[in-house]
Amino acid sequence: MNAKNANKSRLVILSARYSRSFALMGGLTLLLTACSAGAPEAETQPAVQVRSAMPKMQVFHANIAAFGQLTAGTRNALTLTLPQAGQITAIETIAGQRVKRGAPLLELETDPATRSAYLQAQSALKIARDELARTKHLRSENLATNAQLDAARKALADAQDRLDAQAKLGGAQATSTLRAPADGIVTTLAVQRGERVAAGAALLQLAPTSAMEAQLGVDPGALADVRAGMPVTLTPVYAGHDAPPLHGTVAMVGDAVDPQSHMVDVIATLDSRVSFPAGTALSGSIVAKPFKAWAVPRNALQNDKQGDFIYQIEHGKAKRVDVTVLAPDGSPVGVEGALDARAPVITLGSYEISEGDPVRAASMAHSASQGTAAR
Repeated sequence: MNAKNANKSRLVILSARYSRSFALMGGLTLLLTACSAGAPEAETQPAVQVRSAMPKMQVFHANIAAFGQLTAGTRNALTLTLPQAGQITAIETIAGQRVKRGAPLLELETDPATRSAYLQAQSALKIARDELARTKHLRSENLATNAQLDAARKALADAQDRLDAQAKLGGAQATSTLRAPADGIVTTLAVQRGERVAAGAALLQLAPTSAMEAQLGVDPGALADVRAGMPVTLTPVYAGHDAPPLHGTVAMVGDAVDPQSHMVDVIATLDSRVSFPAGTALSGSIVAKPFKAWAVPRNALQNDKQGDFIYQIEHGKAKRVDVTVLAPDGSPVGVEGALDARAPVITLGSYEISEGDPVRAASMAHSASQGTAAR
């Protein structure tokens, strides 16, 4: 009996131990179930706050970049000469100097032979005038015929013509001063002091201020869009920031690539006189044909290895739209792509998001006004 009682006692003890273990496991299971029931299934990503603007289709004016310099227009340049031969005794200017109308440029001492021919013609005129007076007196006394009187008159007229011709040849003055016929720039000085020159020899070249022009170069790929008559806006490269831009018009378009600059020459006339010297470096743009494109703020445009793109907001998420930039200068920029006109374009904050991220527009900006771009 004692053995049976001992076995029963052991069974009771083991049963109690197993009951406590099952109770403990059940409690842990209930605790874990309660904790899992109180936790969310997955954390949601917060919306990124951005600013946006509505895209708008508008007209841009394509600008073609041009670079060159201010030159004295050779088409309107004046070659200055003197009619008489002689020797250069003084030079009052240098090449590249800006001069006023009437300013002395150089002096020339008339060749002795030219001067002598004028003086002889002057003496012949005096003799012819005296001969005519004498013939008139004789004719009044019937001591000369009408034919003799007519011959004396013709001799006087011929003597006057010869004197006028010698004066035009420069013999009337022992020393001649060559003066600027207009405001302009001396582009070429072809003589030196003490040099003897022939009659009519080119002494210097003067480009009138009104004939200053811009000699520009444009990329050959853009040549098809350049036409005579297009407006040009130019800026002196080394001028101060307050220097006003120069305005002009395309006058001539070249048809050959310069072997040194690899650009095509374009000549533009200026609308007004300029105070900059010839050779001033210029940069500017030629206003070419207009075109339509999506206008978006500049800070909306992004770029990666796949190309240019923007983000639009669709159903509260960022959607990438690949674009081609047609008007890169200024703001807004002109782009081409599959934009939705009803979906805002993300501007401020676009660099902090990726495709599909939830976004929230803080405020809606108005679409930017029309711009002008360089192509």
